[in-house]
Amino acid sequence: MNWITNYVRPRINSIFSRREVPENLWSKCDECGTMLFHRELSENLNVCTQCDHHMGISPRARFEALFDGGIFTEIDVPAPIADPLHFKDQKKYPERLKAAQKKTGEKEAMLVAEGEIGRTPIVACAQDFSFMGGSMSMYVGNAIVAAAERAVEMKRPLILFSAAGGARMQEGILGLMQMPRTTIAVQMLKEAGLPYIVVLTHPTTGGVTASYAMLGDVQIAEPNALIGFAGARVIEQTIREKLPEGFQRAEYLLDHGMLDRVTKRTEMRDELITIVRMLLGLPPAVKGDLPAPAPVPAAETAPAAKEDAPKANKAD
Repeated sequence: MNWITNYVRPRINSIFSRREVPENLWSKCDECGTMLFHRELSENLNVCTQCDHHMGISPRARFEALFDGGIFTEIDVPAPIADPLHFKDQKKYPERLKAAQKKTGEKEAMLVAEGEIGRTPIVACAQDFSFMGGSMSMYVGNAIVAAAERAVEMKRPLILFSAAGGARMQEGILGLMQMPRTTIAVQMLKEAGLPYIVVLTHPTTGGVTASYAMLGDVQIAEPNALIGFAGARVIEQTIREKLPEGFQRAEYLLDHGMLDRVTKRTEMRDELITIVRMLLGLPPAVKGDLPAPAPVPAAETAPAAKEDAPKANKAD
């Protein structure tokens, strides 16, 4: 009896029991409700294969799809003073930062990198809405300033991907101060005659929209991205009128002259290559996938005197 209980029954149960499926194998589209296999969704850059709804994507995944061969070099961002206001709501600010870092695997809400697209060297920075709503903090301000300074130093275009709910309330006026600070950083690019291209992704609102996100030489947005300063409800309550359908969406802004292009994420790389080379007066690049460049080309542009050399990243 013990032999049957201890050996035979567990073997039978293991053969006929249902295998557990990991929870992260499938994702549900927020728009159409279709269940999408994680690999298929990842290969399509987090765009629904059924309805073309653009879901959130991390800055690292975005850069891997943007740069030639998925190779890029991170640019170090000076760390600001941690929790200067000793802010606390339901949780302490440092606790919220640690939770966001654990969730995203990133230091902060913006990643800055350099590399090549279509064999053209650029500097790029991207916000992560998963990190405290992509809110504009002192670190984000430092990141944009660092990106602009690097672009001016190396005479390269800057491409910025925005995704934020506004300034970070836990930093108070210090977060709001990043609006004029980042505007000055953008002005550095313009005075140097370097292209500044902004790609607005869902959502881009608040102080981010009122500063660096709407100052590009070329303004591009992903389809159906929410772009605005105040929310639609606040505007309706203020003007006491009903807003038109699609208000503050990318297509509405394009129709009313606020954007230059609305481009699908899967077509964004080729479009950016074309625009960058056109603004630089270079001949058109070959469309489609390009072979990987020489090993870690962006690392060669880093100043040799710096001790903390940036690390190269490559897509798996």
